[in-house]
Amino acid sequence: MNWEYDEDANPAPVGEEVLADPVTDPWRTTRNTGVDLHTSRPERTYPEPEPVDEHGPARIVALCNQKGGVGKTTTTINLGAAIAEYGRRVLLVDFDPQGALSVGLGRLDPRELDLTVYNLLMQRDVAVEDVLLKTDVDGLDLIPSNIDLSAAEVQLVGEVAREQMLGRALRPVIDDYDVVLIDCQPSLGLLTVNALTAADGVIVPLECEFFALRGVALLMDTIQKVQERLNEDLVIDGFLGTMYDPRTLHAREVLSTIIDGFGDKVYSTVINRTVRFPDATVAGEPITRFDSSSAGANAYRELAKEVLARWPLSGRGA
Repeated sequence: MNWEYDEDANPAPVGEEVLADPVTDPWRTTRNTGVDLHTSRPERTYPEPEPVDEHGPARIVALCNQKGGVGKTTTTINLGAAIAEYGRRVLLVDFDPQGALSVGLGRLDPRELDLTVYNLLMQRDVAVEDVLLKTDVDGLDLIPSNIDLSAAEVQLVGEVAREQMLGRALRPVIDDYDVVLIDCQPSLGLLTVNALTAADGVIVPLECEFFALRGVALLMDTIQKVQERLNEDLVIDGFLGTMYDPRTLHAREVLSTIIDGFGDKVYSTVINRTVRFPDATVAGEPITRFDSSSAGANAYRELAKEVLARWPLSGRGA
């Protein structure tokens, strides 16, 4: 029998403090101990983000990992929606030819789109405003993608300053948003280098599974090369543990290894594995709208608070 862990099906008891650990109690029923059960680090709380009176300039963040299936698209959608809930204007850029972000956010058929990020990159007469789509989430916009983008990898090779194409394309709308999140494809090719060159920071989603760790060294090498040659201001904002199942020793060991390797760069927030994420994807909605009170929705709200608290106070990392 294939059991799927869904923390929403087992809510923690409310009221008296219950002393437990993540082995016997994967739903984190320990309260007020001062220790985070997932990470074994001192428990941190982040304040509710302050309202903003003005928008922009945006901080551009690439969600990057060359391994597929680690939660990049899920995190882009739900982190973006959670940040928008806090009054920020957010632009999501689907930079993966598979178009998963476009499908998961707006129930779009990428094959039917006339204009996508590919046209924005490759056609001089296409402006970013021509490609922008409004979503059902207030303050959340989308630049969609489809399989056409796969051709850009080849076509960009002959372009002057080919690594800077995305950054130039986004420049006209930077002042209109507070955050731009780029969902990168699962590779370290020219498209990903474009995203890293355009970005102020990188968020690296890491599935809490052994194979997810194997490619991290190569990713770090790519980021370092971009820092040295193309974008000296690029920083790693953080590593995010995803698809975490605290009942398994393997997941706990992997998370511990991530923390040992990257220290405070690992977000305190951990995203647990739950069936509500694929359900929300099928519905074409962020988890914060599809099941607003679920543990998954609350986890991404906590991540949004942590991300905003860690970022510099004013746009572009200044």
